[in-house]
This record gives sequence, C-alpha cells and structure tokens, in this order.
Amino acid sequence: MRTGAEYRDALRDGRVVYVMGEGRVDDVTTHPATAAVVEEYVAWYDRHRDPAWAETLLRPDGVPWAFTTPQGTSDLLGLGKSFAKTCFLSAGNITHDPAYGHLIAMGIKNAVATHAKSQGAGDEPLARAEAYRAMIAETGRFITFSSGGAPIGFRMRPDPADRAAIKIVRETDRGLVLSGRVGMHTSPAYAEDVYVGALCGLQYGGHPQSFVVEVGAKGVTTLCRKSAVRDPNPFLSPLSSRFDELDGQLWLDEVLIPWERLFPVDLNLEPVARWLMWHHLYGWGARVEFSLGLALALTDAMGLRNNDATTEYLIDLLTSVQTIRACQLAAAHQPEPTLLGYAAPNHAHVMAGGVTLFKTRQQVSELLRIIPGSSLVVAPSDSDLATPGLAAGLEEAFAGGGYTAAQRAALLQLAWDHVSSGLDGRESSFELHASGGMPSWRGRLRMSFADYNPLANAVLKQLDCDMPAIDLSSIAARPMAHRRVNNVPPPPSAPLGAGDKK
Repeated sequence: MRTGAEYRDALRDGRVVYVMGEGRVDDVTTHPATAAVVEEYVAWYDRHRDPAWAETLLRPDGVPWAFTTPQGTSDLLGLGKSFAKTCFLSAGNITHDPAYGHLIAMGIKNAVATHAKSQGAGDEPLARAEAYRAMIAETGRFITFSSGGAPIGFRMRPDPADRAAIKIVRETDRGLVLSGRVGMHTSPAYAEDVYVGALCGLQYGGHPQSFVVEVGAKGVTTLCRKSAVRDPNPFLSPLSSRFDELDGQLWLDEVLIPWERLFPVDLNLEPVARWLMWHHLYGWGARVEFSLGLALALTDAMGLRNNDATTEYLIDLLTSVQTIRACQLAAAHQPEPTLLGYAAPNHAHVMAGGVTLFKTRQQVSELLRIIPGSSLVVAPSDSDLATPGLAAGLEEAFAGGGYTAAQRAALLQLAWDHVSSGLDGRESSFELHASGGMPSWRGRLRMSFADYNPLANAVLKQLDCDMPAIDLSSIAARPMAHRRVNNVPPPPSAPLGAGDKK
C-alpha cells in the first residue's frame, strides 16, 4: 500500500481538469475546489498504516481488505466492515475510493470472462484484465467508473451511428486512438484511471469494447460539475467543505488507449458492477447510520430523551439502519460464485437493501430536520458567538443542559450541512440516477429473486386437492426496463474499426 503523500504526488501528472463555474484547475492538490477531497483520499491511504485501524482495514496476514479478491463469506464480511467504517467518516459522501477502484478492476475481469464464455473472445483479454487487476492491488492505483454513456447532445444527432460516445480515429501498433465524450462519472478529478464501459459504443474485432484511460494522458480533459454551494467558514459547512466528490465528464481528443487497457465485454454492465452495487449499499448505509448518530446526538442536545414523539422518530431511523445491516450480512452469508471463483455478495439481498434505502432516504432527512426544530434554522456561527454585541445573548439563548452555545451550535450546523445543504442536494439528485436509480434496483431484485416457484407451489400443498404446478419463471426472465439511452451503439456486425480508421 502506498502512502498518502505518494498518492498526492501522483495527481501532479499534468492532467487537464476544469470545474464548471471556476475554470481550469492547475493543481488539484491545492485548488480550493478539490484540495480538501484530495486530503481525504490521502488520509484513506495513510489509515492503512495506523495501528488503530489495523483490525478494520487489514487482514490477519497484513494484506489490505481493500485489495482482496473475496473467496467466501469471511472475505465478504471483512471487506464489508472496512467499507462501512471508512464510508461513515464522510457521512457516506465519499463513495468512490481506492477500495471501490479495486472492485472495478475485479469486475472488469469478471465481465471479460463472461463475454469470453458467451462470445468466444479468446484468452488474451482475460490475461490483460487480470494483469490490470493485479497492478491495482499491488500499487493501490485509484480507478473510477463510467458506464460509457454519451452526453445529452450526442443523442440528439440525426444519424444513430453518430450517437456513440467514442469513435476510433485510427489503429496503431501500440493500441487504438480514440476521440469522443463520456457522460457522468464520480471523482474523476481525483482518480488516476477511468474505466469506460461498453455503452460508449466502441466496437473492435466484432466485439463491444470497454477500456481504461489515464486521467493525465495526452488529449484527456476532465470536466467536473460545479462545486456544491458551501460557506467558506468550515464551522458552517463541516461536511461540504471536505467531501465534495465532483462528478464529471471525460473528453477524449485523439487519446491512445494501449491494447493492454482494452477489454471486450457485453453491453450488459452487471458483470462489471456486481461488487460496485454492494459497495453502494455500504456507502448509502453509512449515510443512514451517520444520520441516526446525528439524531441521537440531537436528541440529547435538545433535551428530548424522554419525549415520546422523538422516540418514535428514532425508531423509524433504527428500523432503516437495522434493515440495511441485515441485508448486508445476508448478502455476505449467502454468497454467489462467479465464473472466476470469486465470491459475489448475494444479489437479491443487496438489491432489497438498495430499494429500502431509496424508499427511506427522504424520510431520514426529514426526521433530522424535525428533531432539532427551529434551532436548526437559526443556529449561530462561531464568529457570531465571538461578536461582543451578540456573544452574551447567544450564550443565554443556546447554552444549557451541559452544552455551551458553541457546542450546541456546532452540532446544529453539522445537522444542517448533512440534510439541508448543497452537498445534501447533490447527493439526493445523484442517488436518483446512481446505478440506474430505483427502477434498475427493483428490476435487479425481480431478476435475482430465486423463490417464485418454491413459494407459490408450497402454498398449494396446503390445499386438499390436486392443483396445477405453478411456473412463474417468466417474472425473473423478463428483461429490465430500458433506461434512457444517451447513445445507440452500432451493431456488432458493423464494427467501427473497419470504417473509421484514418
């Protein structure tokens, strides 16, 4: 595992990064829009050398859980514990970390193997995928994920063949030279590599292709969304001043992708994303657990420990937390094998947890706005508390019950930043689309549930008459509802490589 300082130095690679509304970022390690998150990733790496974190982040043999390929339940439990504890530190706002990156690399190998089995792509792509995964595990290099969908303007083009996000400019001995625009992905300013999925429309050799591109490579531009609105005073923005991942787009202008970073896969993203959705569940679960912790602290700070209505609110939050924890544990205890022999968390349990979180997300936020009452709106800043004309009055208004005015105000500002800030708005908007949003998670649950027929036919056995055998396999077999399509990849029978070379 490299040090945080080594990661920071790796980001000074000449990358071209823009933040909307703020222009070009000369150095992501020092720019106000990006420096704080860089330091959070620095801390992520350095925790692996902190004895206080050893039991959580390292296996008994000293290998980081973050770069482990799970072989069974014990490995999934160890990985899950490390995800839960690290995601909690950012209140679930930093969702794409180097551990997530290794899951991407593992998913690439899984997707290549799945495609090779169905389409006969050969052994070489699988060897390339394993070499890349092993390099990620050895070096700790940070990779993030994009499905490959194009920006909105591409889908407006009249010719469907022009709607693909990526096209081949030419082929060289070293690899393919590509140009195009790839839609939203998370943390591109902080990653070293970006995986671009086969929805980018790239075809070569009769196969859909995905690829990995270096953020600092010549011809790559990373365009990040505007920063979440936040107060420059960290007392008023304790979360948003530190945890803005900056989702963005990736622009390629004649970028060389080496052959060893080109991976033939199916258009179906599931083999790549299998472990990523599990990580999402831990990130979202960390947000709910942080919310519960905040609610408990506010209950004490607002003198509501014996208030019946507040207790009912807390039970609602407890139910959400315990439901997610149960799904996480069940997913680990009933793993599903993959073609490569890796243990994948049980898909049905992961999907049930995700659907629960989608349904309760707004309720959780509303409860955190209700419990502190109007004090959440009028809580003072640290500078207000130091103003001579206000200090005494604010102390009288906000102190008491074992809390100083500054202590109670700090907690209230933390709650405000968690559920009423620009960062909270970004998180809510993003999760409507993350991994396909509620429709996709419901569809995956429908397709992964295995007990339609056993349950239905078990009920019939309670009747004292002959009944026809029930076969409901068509429920799971129905394809998922189509997402809005940003690009229409050309069919495999007409690979781009044949007509677009120069």
